[in-house]
Amino acid sequence: MATIIKKQLAQARENSTDAVSVYTPPRGLTGVITGIRVCNTTSSPVKVRIFLDHDGTTYDESTALIYDMEVPANGIISDTDVFHMNNQDGHLAYRSETANALTVSVTGYEERK
Repeated sequence: MATIIKKQLAQARENSTDAVSVYTPPRGLTGVITGIRVCNTTSSPVKVRIFLDHDGTTYDESTALIYDMEVPANGIISDTDVFHMNNQDGHLAYRSETANALTVSVTGYEERK
C-alpha cells in the first residue's frame, strides 16, 4: 500500500484582478485537492472567486466553486472539500476583486493514474 503524503500543491498571489490558474495536475498524475485556503493580507474585506475547470480555462459561473465570497480584512476562508483532477488541461483558478490582496494556497497530494 502506498503512503499518501499531503503537501502544498500550489500557491499564488497575483497583482491583477483577472482570473489566473493556481494549479493544474502534471502529466500522468491525478491531483487530489484536499484544501483551498484564501488569506486576505489587507485591512479591507476583499471578494474572491474560485473556479475548477476539469478540462480547460473557463473561469465563469459555469465552473465556479466560490463566487464573490467576502474574505474578511486580515482574515481567511478555507474549503476542505476534496477534488480529483486527472486532466492536465484542467485548472483550479482564482480571481480577486483587488489586485495583490489575496494569497491562495492549495494542499493535497498527487498520485499516478
